[in-house]
Amino acid sequence: MYDIPTYWEHLVHSYTGLNVNEIEELELIDYLQYRRDAFIHEMNRTDAGQEYLENARMLEQTKPDRAKLRELSGRRR
Repeated sequence: MYDIPTYWEHLVHSYTGLNVNEIEELELIDYLQYRRDAFIHEMNRTDAGQEYLENARMLEQTKPDRAKLRELSGRRR
């Protein structure tokens, strides 16, 4: 598989319409926010991408969803 060194810039360009020079002049925090949003937007376009995002969201969780666990186990509170 080939690596595309400008993948993220292209993704941000497609999402924002900014040209390469404008992207390079962004503050780092702004660039990273656009990059994150563009990636999420791109992933939401397909079923596989949506599944990937849902799995990523679940892996970020640090506390159990007790209501969902009760629902799945059939127990009521």
